[in-house]
Formats: sequence, structure tokens, C-alpha cells
Amino acid sequence: MILNNLNYPLDFKFKISTLSSDFNITDRNGNYVAYVRQKMFKLKEDVIVFNDESKSKELFRIKANQWIDFNSSYSLSDLVNNKNFGRLARKGMRSLWKSSYDVLDANDQPKFTVTEDNAWVKFFDGIVGEIPVIGMFTGYFLNPSYTVRGTDGKEYFKLKKMPSFFGRRFQLDRMIDIDDEDESLVVLSLLMMVLLERARG
Repeated sequence: MILNNLNYPLDFKFKISTLSSDFNITDRNGNYVAYVRQKMFKLKEDVIVFNDESKSKELFRIKANQWIDFNSSYSLSDLVNNKNFGRLARKGMRSLWKSSYDVLDANDQPKFTVTEDNAWVKFFDGIVGEIPVIGMFTGYFLNPSYTVRGTDGKEYFKLKKMPSFFGRRFQLDRMIDIDDEDESLVVLSLLMMVLLERARG
């Protein structure tokens, strides 16, 4: 299955009424693109992407390839057509200071990189977040952004954490046109990355 004709920007909005890390993806007109659910109490990350909040149709599955691995990676599967899309790989040591990921295709060939634009934002978020009362409002003024670049060096997407009380909203914008299958690969990779980054704080 291909995620195409997407009307950007896309909003990733986390639900605060559930214990699991569920979030909706809607387009600029508020139309549903997908509903993302991370299974709870799993030793390895296991994420299912549904058509909408009714969870009537499973579209994609994202699963961690290792239980505990500093250079962890996540396989992206198309459940409708039963095929492998590719994988998202976290760049271990390099991600300690500034988050960095590789996006690989079904043949395990590098296609894109995702990098955090300014590591200082997360650094100050961690410090200010510990200050009583003031720390509750870091989600309004300390918000990281990420850029997706192709192997050609061009910038294809920009993902931003939007101001919100619980850090529950992200927005994805496309900078230039991209092949439909590559677009799906990137969007799936970014929704997994959002779960990982949000868990890191």
C-alpha cells in the first residue's frame, strides 16, 4: 500500500486519554490519514498503523529488530500487500547529542537521513524541565525540529514539535516532490521516530 496524494502539512496528535502511545495523523483539512498504536508491555517496540481510530483495518506494522541494541532498527511492513517497505535505523553514538537516523529501502540501501536541527533545544528542555512550575511549560517554547535529506543532499521533509502543554503535537511538511513509495517510506519512518523521540523526552 502507498500513502499518496497526502495534503500537507500532516498533524501527528497524541491522545492523552490512553496509557499507550496512540496518535492520530490528519491532513491540513482535518481528514484522517492514519491512526498509530504502540502495543504496551512489549520488550520490543511493536507499532500498528490503522486506517483510522476505529482500527477496522491494519495498514502497516513497525517492529524493532533487536530487543536491546544501541544501534536499534525498525522494520517497516505493508500489511495490505504483505511486503517489506524498508527500515529505520538509529545512529547509536551519534544520536546521544543530536538525534540522527538512517532510512533504508526494502533492499537495505540508504535512501534518506533524518537529523535533529538543533541539539541545544533538547538539552535546555531537559534542564528547564526539572525546574518546578516553569518546567511544566517547556512544551510551549522548547520544541525540536528534524530535517529529512535524500542521498542527493536535498531537503525533502521538515518535522516540527508544535507548542503544546503535554508535547503531544507534531507537524510534518513536505518541502519538494518525492516518489510515492519513497514518500510512504519516509512518513512511516517518521511516525516511528516520533514515538522514540517523545519517549526520550
